[in-house]
Amino acid sequence: MKALFTHNLGEENFDKIRALGYEVVEMRENEAVYNEDIADVEVLLCYHPFDTLDISKMKNLKWIQLFSAGVNQVPADVVLNNNITLTNNRGGYSIPMGEWIVLKTLELYKKSAELYSYQKEKKWHMNSRLLELYGRTITFIGTGSIAKEGAKRFQGFGTTVIGINTKGNETEYFNKCYPIDQLDEVLTYSDVVVLTLPYTDQTHHLINKERLEKMKKDAAIINVSRGSIINEEHLIAHLKQGNLLGAALDVFETEPLSVESPLWEMDNVIVTAHNSWMSEMRDQRRFYTAFENMRRYAKGEELMNVINLKRGY
Repeated sequence: MKALFTHNLGEENFDKIRALGYEVVEMRENEAVYNEDIADVEVLLCYHPFDTLDISKMKNLKWIQLFSAGVNQVPADVVLNNNITLTNNRGGYSIPMGEWIVLKTLELYKKSAELYSYQKEKKWHMNSRLLELYGRTITFIGTGSIAKEGAKRFQGFGTTVIGINTKGNETEYFNKCYPIDQLDEVLTYSDVVVLTLPYTDQTHHLINKERLEKMKKDAAIINVSRGSIINEEHLIAHLKQGNLLGAALDVFETEPLSVESPLWEMDNVIVTAHNSWMSEMRDQRRFYTAFENMRRYAKGEELMNVINLKRGY
């Protein structure tokens, strides 16, 4: 059974995969193109080779294991039409992202950027405008594994943690969950709004002018999901009007973020370069998921993290 990798997992790990009965083929992700050598590939393990690799030509392809949690880069029509199983790395980045969400919330509440600027200027100045997180309402739009890791950590701060999901299903670590059709009401009393939901046609520009105007004037917004869930133009205009405590944005509608974007220079905005998922454990967790699923696939067992593209998650 032949497996194509577009990311080098290291020879030691590849040897473990070969021991499961796979023939390992490698291509650089940004150079991956179809050729006869991969015509009989049955398994593809990758992030995003789809701009150059036409998987519609891979007639023997049965399963794609993504190294990412997001799936919107996948050509859904090909996967559905060819009945290809799709799995992702759900949970592989949830712990560092959960920590990141709490970190950025605290940085906004404790005015960290200002305090660091004093240090750079060697300026001894006490800032009296710092805020407490205690007693605040934290709302996660999306209650998957990333949200659960964030919610778990917020519980230790004496906050009320609200979740928004499709049907309002109760979820571990959340004090209360509401269906998506109650989002507008929940936004009116949320102190921190965290976006941790998948990007789909239905979630495109979910946060727009109308919803931003429903939020509290001193609310904060954190986005670690996908940039296009927020209408960036509307957010910039809202911030320029002096609304919101601030925003911590790790993802943007276009990446890299243009140097012309006003977001770079806004005092109450934290801009990071899609960095929230990084940690020293990322390679180990990524390999564990890939290896365990390859073991299961070889034995005909049920795979972890199967994605239903018809539902979008």
